[in-house]
Amino acid sequence: MRSIWNGAISFGLVSIPIKLVNATENHAIHFRQIHLADGGRIRYRKVCELDEEEVSGGEIGKAYEDADGTMIPITDEDLAQLPLPTAKTIEIVAFVPADEIDPLQMDAAYYLSANGVPAAKPYTLLREALKRSNKVAVAKYALRGRERLGMLRVVDDVIAMHGLLWPDEIRAPEGVAPDGDVTVRDAELDLADALMDTLGEVDMDSLHDDYREAVEELVAAKASGEAVRPSESKESGGGKVIDLIAALESSVRAAKKSRGEEDEEEGAEAEGDMAEVHPIKKKAAPRKSAPQKSTPKSTGGKKSTASSASSAKKTAQKKTAARSTSSASSSKGSSSAKKQTASSGRSATKKKTAAPRKRASA
Repeated sequence: MRSIWNGAISFGLVSIPIKLVNATENHAIHFRQIHLADGGRIRYRKVCELDEEEVSGGEIGKAYEDADGTMIPITDEDLAQLPLPTAKTIEIVAFVPADEIDPLQMDAAYYLSANGVPAAKPYTLLREALKRSNKVAVAKYALRGRERLGMLRVVDDVIAMHGLLWPDEIRAPEGVAPDGDVTVRDAELDLADALMDTLGEVDMDSLHDDYREAVEELVAAKASGEAVRPSESKESGGGKVIDLIAALESSVRAAKKSRGEEDEEEGAEAEGDMAEVHPIKKKAAPRKSAPQKSTPKSTGGKKSTASSASSAKKTAQKKTAARSTSSASSSKGSSSAKKQTASSGRSATKKKTAAPRKRASA
């Protein structure tokens, strides 16, 4: 990477030679101005307003315009003679916790590269000291004709510097907040929290410029002569008065649907419904009615009739066998009863014969 500034970091009595390198780059698509009549490019030329002649870059200098319009020339030699210690030095003035820096002050970002082998040791010393202290360094430096404020912090194994705006360059937010007292209900806050939890975190590396990609596709299509189809844009709904609760609930549902969580919840609810058991009341069994005879109309009906007849025949045979068994058992019972009656009669006769009649005494 090409350096844009060479100097040194002043860390107490330690001087660290460094190079300043841009840490960011602009990927925005730039357009040229053209003449609509013939497509010719429009160029801006630097013309002196006194003689109306075009002036080259080597003939252009700097000047300060006074309140009455007077131009006061300022040369590079004049600026170089200023007693400015930060002209070629990043001077560290303090070490503070990172949360004390207001993000509103953040400006351009740069990488500080050690300039040469002797700078490696003090550079590493400052880097490790910043890591261990969990602090950032506040410094002053001069760049592009003005003194600036900067913040040094560690990014991976490199010291990075963020340009900071001076505190008096930050405007106070007067008249920006909504007018009047606005009350927010707990239910609205709960839905807002649910929406925040549903959206969750994001991998910053996955974010990209959709508009730039759309412009690139448009340029490629027109360059190849293809017809450009207008894209369907979603209505943002800006400026409409909406129900905040309904909007939050819809946002939560949409966020869950985009993450595939809604389908899982619906599946879980369906499983819960299937697992629910309801008691079933027992009904009395209906009385069996005599089967009605029907004339078979097909081969299947004949087969069923034949099987019914065979089963009925088997049932009749079983009933006949049961009746014969019962009659046999009853006949056996009657014969045994007769034998018992006969034996009891014989014993009674013997008793009567054996006992003689007693005669009356005279």
